[in-house]
Amino acid sequence: KSMKKLITLFTLALVIISCNKEEKKDPFLISKNQVGLLTKDIQVRDLDSIYANDSLVTQGQNQFRSSNQISVFDKKGNELLLLTPVQQFDSTSTIGTIQVKDKRFKTEKGLTAKSTFKDISTNYKISRIENTLSNVIIFLDEINAYIAIDKKHISGDAKYNTDIPVEPNQIPDDAEIKRFWIGWE
Repeated sequence: KSMKKLITLFTLALVIISCNKEEKKDPFLISKNQVGLLTKDIQVRDLDSIYANDSLVTQGQNQFRSSNQISVFDKKGNELLLLTPVQQFDSTSTIGTIQVKDKRFKTEKGLTAKSTFKDISTNYKISRIENTLSNVIIFLDEINAYIAIDKKHISGDAKYNTDIPVEPNQIPDDAEIKRFWIGWE
């Protein structure tokens, strides 16, 4: 009898330990294939159940835009994320692009929507930098991210000419992130 009790207790202990080790998704972690509660294979139709405690607002088609971007707001009305589906107006579509709006979202290395260029350059390998009209776009393939920094921070002729490549040493360490996206397309 005591051996049976011992085996039962041992089995129960194993079950409890394995249940405790079951990973809960960090609602604010950004990784290559995850942004908070979202993963690459989540479909638009699943968003209502994933964000049951939050608000979803679809920005539908009008005379100026023909997409159905979805804003995710928390209970306090703070915008968390702006989601763009791969296929517009298709509930079975997955999410293609996520603009991170809330600074609570962060990568394992601490990068947030309110970080600076130093946070990027210290922790990530920059895949490439594109020079656009008003921003430089920094690509971090390691986490499927691309980040805009306002060109007002850039030194040299590249600030005024989009044909001139921007080098990392032209971006000051204290230049703040303007926009932060994760791209899964």
